[in-house]
Amino acid sequence: MAQTTLPRVTIGVDTHKDTHVAAARDQLGRRLGTTMASATAAGYAQLLAWARGLGEPVAWGVEGTGSYGAGLARFLANHSQRVLEVNRPDRAARRRHGKSDPVDADAAARTVQAGEATGTPKAQDGTVEMVRSLRVARQSAVKARTQAINAIKALLVTAPTELREQLEGLTTTKLVRAAAALDPGTLATPTAAAMLALAGLARRCQHLDAEVSQLTGALDQLTATAAPKLRALLGVGPDSAAALLIAAGDNWQRLHSEAAFAALCGSSPVEASSGKTRRHRLNQGGDRQANAALHRIVIVRLRWHQPTRDYATRRTTEGKSRKEIIRCLKRYVAREVFAALHQTDGKLTTAA
Repeated sequence: MAQTTLPRVTIGVDTHKDTHVAAARDQLGRRLGTTMASATAAGYAQLLAWARGLGEPVAWGVEGTGSYGAGLARFLANHSQRVLEVNRPDRAARRRHGKSDPVDADAAARTVQAGEATGTPKAQDGTVEMVRSLRVARQSAVKARTQAINAIKALLVTAPTELREQLEGLTTTKLVRAAAALDPGTLATPTAAAMLALAGLARRCQHLDAEVSQLTGALDQLTATAAPKLRALLGVGPDSAAALLIAAGDNWQRLHSEAAFAALCGSSPVEASSGKTRRHRLNQGGDRQANAALHRIVIVRLRWHQPTRDYATRRTTEGKSRKEIIRCLKRYVAREVFAALHQTDGKLTTAA
């Protein structure tokens, strides 16, 4: 009796906050079915069991592996499944064919089979995921602190004259300290109300400043432990290192070359040629937080690193603009960062 060969199944998943919709196709591109499961551990197991019931799962195309699909991607990776990141369907195709969760899931499966989805999701299970969480909290605290300082200065513009004259001319640090020490007393005049508001904003600012300091220290320790070679590069501080590590991910080995990392950071040159004109332009894509980190590193080196300053001078004499020079320097820094990551052993995890 001939042995029956199981179908090789490709599954596409359209992810949402509470539920995931999956669609499966066999190796010939025939539809095998669709299903829905909750976005929980039990739901993930249900999806995997459903796929195995259809045949042999060979690949999963998951939308939103960095958001709603993160839990499913981790679950599948832990169960030795091949997971690929799928971008949302083309908007022109959506307008032609309509939109529904099963349609989007089926489109994800077809994208994988067509070879258009080749990106491996970030692992999100090591030190870099810890760094990402802390950096999100730090950015939020920094933004809130800036808003509080701006509110203090805005209130002073229209504050009663005696209060405004008492606080004007102070540096931001001294202004916050002086405002926090204000005692409004009985709330019976506009001056007392302004003092109460200023004191509250100032104390909020002090609390946020302490929070930023704590988170910065934690990021400093984690990045130095995870990637000491990266932190040793000139101009790479805790925040810039964190942004670059987040872009690379815990499983940075999925980046097959330093050119791929540069493209991921938006620092690779993009063709902008037409007719007889041959030129490159700035890359407006990629991870903009990582791109901003590369930009900060370049600015520091233009100020303090003599070889970088000599390079900028030489390229200026060749007719390059400052933007073009910085774009070239960011590409060089991306190469250095990738080399530093390459010198780490295995995944970026904390020391035992």
